[in-house]
Formats: sequence, C-alpha cells, structure tokens
Amino acid sequence: MDIGDPDPVETQEWLDSIQSVLEHEGAARARYLIERLSETMHRSGVDVPMRRNTPYVNTIPADQQERSPGNPDLEQRIRSYVRWNALAMVVHANRHSSELGGHIASFASSATLYGVGGDHFFHAPSEHHGGDLVYYQGHSAPGFYARAFLEGNISEAQLRMFRREVGGGGLSSYPHPWLMPDFWQFSTVSMGLGAIQAIYQARFMKYLQRRGIANTEARKVWTFLGDGEMDEPESLGAISLASRDSLDNLIFVINCNLQRLDGPVRGNGKIIQELEAVFRGAGWNVIKVIWGGYWDPLLAKDSHGLLLKRMEEAVDGDYQNYKAKDGAYVRQHFFGKYPELLDMVADMSDEDIWRLNRGGHDPHKVYAAYAAAVKHTGQPTVILAKTVKGYGMGRSGQAQNIAHQQKKMAEPALKAFRDRFKIPIPDEKIEEVPFYKPSDDSPEMRYLMERVKARGGFLPTRRRQGPALDVPDLSAFELLLRGTEDREMSTTMAYVRILAALLRDKHIGKLVVPIVPDEARTFGMEGLFRQVGIYSSVGQHYEPQDASQLTYYREDEQGQILQEGISEAGAFCSWIAAATAYSTHGTSMIPFFSYYSMFGFHRFGDLAWAAADMCCRGFLMGGTAGATTLAGEGLQHQDGHSHLMAATIPTCVSYDPAFAYELAVIVHDGLRRMYREQENVFYYITMMNENYRHPPLPAGSEEGIIKGMYLFSQGQGKGAAEEKRVQLLGSGTILREVIAAGALLEADFGVVADVWSVTSFTELRREGLECERWNMLHPGSEARMSYVERCLRDRAGPVIAAADYMKAYADQIRAFVPRRYKVLGTDGFGRSDTRRELRRFFEVDRHHIVVAALTALVEDKQVSGVTVTEAIRKYEIDPETPDPARS
Repeated sequence: MDIGDPDPVETQEWLDSIQSVLEHEGAARARYLIERLSETMHRSGVDVPMRRNTPYVNTIPADQQERSPGNPDLEQRIRSYVRWNALAMVVHANRHSSELGGHIASFASSATLYGVGGDHFFHAPSEHHGGDLVYYQGHSAPGFYARAFLEGNISEAQLRMFRREVGGGGLSSYPHPWLMPDFWQFSTVSMGLGAIQAIYQARFMKYLQRRGIANTEARKVWTFLGDGEMDEPESLGAISLASRDSLDNLIFVINCNLQRLDGPVRGNGKIIQELEAVFRGAGWNVIKVIWGGYWDPLLAKDSHGLLLKRMEEAVDGDYQNYKAKDGAYVRQHFFGKYPELLDMVADMSDEDIWRLNRGGHDPHKVYAAYAAAVKHTGQPTVILAKTVKGYGMGRSGQAQNIAHQQKKMAEPALKAFRDRFKIPIPDEKIEEVPFYKPSDDSPEMRYLMERVKARGGFLPTRRRQGPALDVPDLSAFELLLRGTEDREMSTTMAYVRILAALLRDKHIGKLVVPIVPDEARTFGMEGLFRQVGIYSSVGQHYEPQDASQLTYYREDEQGQILQEGISEAGAFCSWIAAATAYSTHGTSMIPFFSYYSMFGFHRFGDLAWAAADMCCRGFLMGGTAGATTLAGEGLQHQDGHSHLMAATIPTCVSYDPAFAYELAVIVHDGLRRMYREQENVFYYITMMNENYRHPPLPAGSEEGIIKGMYLFSQGQGKGAAEEKRVQLLGSGTILREVIAAGALLEADFGVVADVWSVTSFTELRREGLECERWNMLHPGSEARMSYVERCLRDRAGPVIAAADYMKAYADQIRAFVPRRYKVLGTDGFGRSDTRRELRRFFEVDRHHIVVAALTALVEDKQVSGVTVTEAIRKYEIDPETPDPARS
C-alpha cells in the first residue's frame, strides 16, 4: 500500500475501473480514456508529466505472444551448431597466430536474435520478393560465416582462413563488401554507422516507392546494434527522422547484453529503460524483450509487484554479476533482499534459479517480438532484447568484463561449451576444435535448407552490378563547352546547369538524386525546387512563404530532391543509399550530394571510408571549396585540405576544376565510368563560388583533363637558347592567379611561362605510383614513364605549382616532376577577408607565384638574386611577414 495515498479506497476504484475496461473493451479503449483524462488535466492547468518508461518487464505479455510455426528443437540444434562453429573459427585463427584476433562473446549473446530472424523473418532477394536489407553487427561476423557454412554458402576451407585474406580465399574480419563482394552488403563495424545508414536507407526505399522507380513496399530494413554502440552520436542522432517519416519498414534490434568493450554499459543504471525512454520520446514503437519464459511462472505469482520492484531496483552492474556467478549467488543477492521473494523460489534449486533466462535467449519471446514488429504500421520499431555477453562461455568469458577480448578457450572450457550446447563431438576430438556439420540428409540439415528456400535464398548476399545506363554524350553540356564569352559565373553555377541538363535527360533524368543538407540557395540550386520538387513523405500541407516567387519552396511526395536539413552525415547516408541502389535495389541511381566542402570529410569521413568499402557510385560536390574562394567566412569554413582527405580513400576519384568545360568533361567521364562501365569508384569534385569568365574547351584537351593536367597556354617565346622559361601549374581558382603570374613574368622580367591546368594532383600521383611500381617489379622491361613526366620532359625551365589547398596537395607529384619543383599552398588556419587579401596572406597570389618562379630560376642559375629582390620590392611583399602556416 502506498503510505502517501490519502484515499486508497478511491484509488482502488479508479484502478478497478481501468482494469474492467481492459478486460471487456481492450487496450485501445483504455488508452483512449487515459489520453482524454490527460487532456482534461492539461486544460485545467495541471501538469501531467509524460512517463516515458514502462515497467521493467516484457512489452508483450506471455498470453499474447504469437507462436512460432517452426520446429523449436531443430532450430535450437541448428543455433547450437552455429555457435560452436563461430567459436571454432576464432579459436583456429588465434592458434595460427595471436595477431589475427577475433570476437566470440558478441555473437554468443546474439545468436538467438539472428537465428530466429534467419529462420522466419529475413527475406533474400528472389523473383517473389525484393529482399530485406539486414545490417548485421560487425563484431558478430563469425556467427554469420558459421551459419553460411551450414547452409552451404561458405566452405570449411574458408572458415579455416578467417582473417587470412592476403593469399585469397579467406574471410574478412567484419562485414566488408569490398573484400567479399558477393556476400556482404553493408559496412557496419565502425560502430554507430549502421544505425544512421539504416534510417536513411529505409527512407530512401520509401522515396523509390513513391517516385515509382522500384517496388519496395514489402521489404524491411533490419538493423542489429549493441547497447554500448548506442552511445555513438550517429546511433541516435537521426531517430526522429524515422518517426517523422513513419518508417514502418525499419526495425532496430538492440542487443542489450549490458556490457561494452571494457565493462558495463550502464553499471549504475538500466540501459534498456534509458533507451526505451529515448525511443518512445522520439515516436518509435518500443518492444522490450527482457525476461525469458522461465520467469513467466514467477511473474504470474507476483500479485503484489514485489518481484517487479526488485527487478527495477537491481541495476545493470548487478545483472552482469548474476550471470557471471551461479544460482546460489542469484538466490542470495537478488531474491534474498526480500524474505517474500526467497519464499517464492524456495522450491527451486540453485540450478533452477540459474536457468532463469533472459528474453534475448528465448526464441519464443524473440519470435513474438519480431512478429509484432513486422506487423506494426505507422512507426519504426525498436526491439530491446536483454542478453548475456559471452552466453555459454562459462568462466572463459560469460558476463565478465574481459569477454569482448576473449579469443582463445582452453580444453575444459571447450568441453563445457560443447556440453552446454550438446554438440556431438567426442572428448578425443575436442582439442582439435573441429567444425561440425550434420549430414545432408539429417533432420537438422533438411529443416535448415527448407528455411533457406522459404526465405528465397542465401543471406547475406550481394548483387555486384546493376543495369548499365545510357548516359548522354558530352555534347549534352554544349553550352558549357563553348565558354561564357563576356559573362561571368562560378563553377558552382556551371554544376547547377549540368545537373539541370541531366534532370531533363529522357533516359536517366528520373534516376538523378540531387541531395543537399541545407545549402541549396547558397549553391544557386533553388531553381530545382519548382522544377523537380523536394521529397516529403506527406507532401506539402502549407502554403510556402515564398509561394509568389518563381523558385518557391515546393515539397512533394514524388519530389526528386533530398533536402536533409542541417545534417551532413544524414545527407551522406542518403547519398550512400542512392550510391548502392544498383546493388541493394537492382536500380542504378545517380546521386549528386552538394555541400560546403569544409563540412564534408571532416564530418562524414568515417562514412566516406565505409562508402568506399560498400562500392558506392556517385558524385560528391564540394561547394565553396578552397581556402580563399569563400572569402568572408573565416577559419571554420575555409577548406584547404579536403582533397588530401579524399586522397586517402582508394576509390575516391577527386578533381579541382577551374573552368566550366573541365567540370563538364569530368562529370561526363564519371557517368561513363560508374554507370555505363559500372566501375566501383565515386567522384569528389570541388566547386568555387567566385565568378569569372570561362573560356571554351581547348581542342584535344579532354584526355588531359581526365588524366589530371593539360597545357592551357604556351608562352610565346622566340626559342632563343638563352631564353628563360618556366612551367606554371595551377588548379581550381588559383589557376587564374597562375595565368596572371605568367603574364607578369613575361611583361616585367622577360620570362616565358607555359601554363598548365591541373585538374587533379591526386590522380596524377596515383598514375605515377602505378608506373613506379610496375618499373620496380619489371626490371627487365622498358620502363614506363608517368604522365606528369611525359607532359614536362620536353619543356624547359623549373616547375612551379600553386593551389588553394595545402602545399602537400600539389607536392604529391614531386617524384614525377623531371626538374626543379616549387609548390605554393594554403597551409594554416583560414580567416576572413577579401579573396585578394587572403591569397596574398597565404602567398598563392600572382605576385608570390612570380617570386617563386624567379627564385627557381636563380637556383637554376638562369637569373641573379637581384631579380628576386626587385620583384619583392616591386610587388610590395614584406619578407618579414609571419609564415601563414604558423600564424
């Protein structure tokens, strides 16, 4: 009895009334009445706080569980064999070498969660079903290999090569599509990334459905996560999008084994209750699977709620201990707090108490939760399943802080594991840790293959290619190839014109996916709002403020633009969903993600690496790029290094074009490579917001633009032997400073300058390294010459390069430049000022390029040092100015 209740009789009458409604009219009617009562209280000015937590018991009562149609005994045996083989994989790998590592405990805790899904709920792609998308938790990878082995999709020889891939035929440590392109779909082991990817993938599936591009109606996105993983910002950062867009095709399954890598997730609290409150508050359907079926009789006897009270008192640190010890410990420390609870279990042995299971290990509870989740409409669902880390590992790791690092098991522990899961391996074979697979005609194997057939095939599985697209000819961008004559524009505006042309294309227009975080107007893309619309799951229920304008903000259920708000990570996840659509949906989509370049690889660098792993195809358009073109925004907005970050990703093809025709040639080549030839690369292209005139496409320059450099203009020298000549290399917006520097060199100092447009120092470096490697490995063959050297070998004079990025960007090709090479760049923090002042500050303007060229000529003994001093004086350069890289 509540001693603070002034009228317990009245309280009981209210409770009896609600109970009567529940019994005779159902939960929906009771919920409605409570909501009306709450509304009345609020209107009367009484604060009624919302309770975001339900009691610490299963959401689905035992008498309301949907029963599985499967054979529980056979399924249990199959899961046990999978458990053993997963363990054996890691043990074998570490017997080969302790360097290989691996994880046993994570899958041990989640085997039932995956087993029930694989037996009854996951769909493989087939002629009858498009296939569910399953984001498997990376640390549980051995378990998926082990099941694939039983199903016949992976051989024993491959299991024995776990984490040994260099020689071929091995299995990757985690889900890596790049390494296993027919097996894994999604890269998830960088924790948190699976969650945010899955949300935007589920939303993209709705986008495809509403736009009539692909039928995704019956497909689900299953996402398996760890409770410790939910601390990653990406895990929870986008959950409101899932409820806002009513993503009922999305199911999160969070394995709450209460432990992270070093210890408890919430030793002093309850992670399940915490996550329930977060997801319920965000509008998700929450299903808790806390207690297994052995608890049901005790809960049924708990008429006064004392057992529930004890369950809610105990914190996760306690629950970890209960499963690390034994039944006697649980009797004393859990039930022993209250004499009434000790009486409740008086007729139970310590072994009976130890057998009290957690919901995530009970296939009946898991099945009921999954069945409810797939039927739920209007909301995404999260299933919070309580498990034990290292389940079944005994003293070798079960519920112990060391569980995550456990790679090896001694013979006694192996025997205990075998006995616990009834694996038919004799004692004399235990030391060998053999893999176990029943004969093909055994009941278990026949049943397993029936399950595989019922779900439509193997899982995981991946489609390598999608339909090749009929990409337009380069002539589709004719307006940009002709130049702008007297008109000025930015390369960003040139990009918008390219995008508009592609959207109008009758073959691929509907497959183009324009993506912006919240900068469409910054990039001049607002004209697309009216042209193709902004995707919204509910259309537009309001009149936009700018409805009278030509470029008003138009939302539409069939809108083509994904306008993601201020979330670069979210927008990039939409890009990933579109960039992998050829594989996941059998439809090649063409995503263009436009964003502030400074907020790109900084913000989504881990996702970009995962995108390469997942063989993404598409365009990343880094707007307002470079350290000096975004003049007034300052240190946190000016980008001097995104190209260096892009260069770390092997499949990221990056360019820094200066002119509209360069951009057109690059985009066209990307379309050809990714969508006609189906290469697994993606493009990073930087764009500037500086307006200037753009010349027409020089005849025959296309190959050089793609390779990374071409001769833009040749200095008009007389060819005399004593003539002084330099080679000036410029990229992006600084190319125009290089062109101006060439004119100054000739006018002021009589030095002839050949000017080269470098569209990609990174691609030049990669080609040079390929030649270098080939030459090293083929000493008896004629040496190959890098493209950089082929361009410059017959050209006189030193080479000077300038870019709007750190010096390291242009310095990438130093090994392949056949003569003296000087590099100018924008090392250091950005700051606010005009473009002219910023370029002077970073020493990449025309005057500093002239000084660098003259200095190189001095070092080549072609001019005297007096000439450099004269240039410094003439251009009013202060030699004592602090180094911008340090100031």
